[in-house]
Amino acid sequence: MSGVVGKRMFGILAITANLMTAGTAVAQGVPPVEDIVERTNCVAYYAGRDGRAQVSMTITDHQGRTRSRRMTILRRDATAGEEEPSACRNQKYYVYFHRPTDVRGTVFTVWKHSGKDDDRWLYLPALDLVNRIAAGDRRTSFVGSHFFYEDISGRNIAEDEHELVEASANYFVLKGRPADPDSVEFKHYVIWIHRGTFVPVKVEFFDAQDRMYRVYQATKVETVQGLPTVVESKMEDLVRGGNTTLKFSRVQYDLDIGDEIFDERFLRNPPRDLLR
Repeated sequence: MSGVVGKRMFGILAITANLMTAGTAVAQGVPPVEDIVERTNCVAYYAGRDGRAQVSMTITDHQGRTRSRRMTILRRDATAGEEEPSACRNQKYYVYFHRPTDVRGTVFTVWKHSGKDDDRWLYLPALDLVNRIAAGDRRTSFVGSHFFYEDISGRNIAEDEHELVEASANYFVLKGRPADPDSVEFKHYVIWIHRGTFVPVKVEFFDAQDRMYRVYQATKVETVQGLPTVVESKMEDLVRGGNTTLKFSRVQYDLDIGDEIFDERFLRNPPRDLLR
């Protein structure tokens, strides 16, 4: 969950502009790559026990034309005694679309599991239809944007093999390769992780021809309730052109959001008090 409430801001724009000159490798104090990956995953997707944010999405195509969407994201992590509890693994998402009017009332929900494929559903109010999103569709466009479904709720870290390629004064740079190459469209990715906060600030995706075709950047990070939080991000398509930006506002953590919010009945009857 990403958002904007705090006052402190990391200079991510300046940082990412100098990624290639971050300095020589720093060997001392480098944790095992598994620990880096686990902590980064926790920072990126599991801040607090739960969370809420208002999100503005702007989709720009290769001709410069734009479309906008506005949504609310609710998130709840599993706690002790619940289904397959695991630190920074199991959680639930509820994404409600407010605008434009042709998608108002659309709901995307995710149940993330540590030991099996995630469950994803999309409710389409115009048809009063709940579509289950197959595991093979998780790396397809999220509501017409340049983000994938999996980008929104996160990818299971166990699905990739990770290698530390550099540890500079400011960054851990990792290369990720899919354990099952036939299950995804990328051959590998390279991710820059801010060493002080474990915020992933840039990810480059490469195809089978080792051609970079997608780039994610965290373009603004703030501290919200003591937690480093991405408040603006961007995904670019380097092959077809175009990009999508996300801006997060009114972020709150630790709201004690009830587990029942993520049940199927709330697809058609959204929790209005949490969506204001």
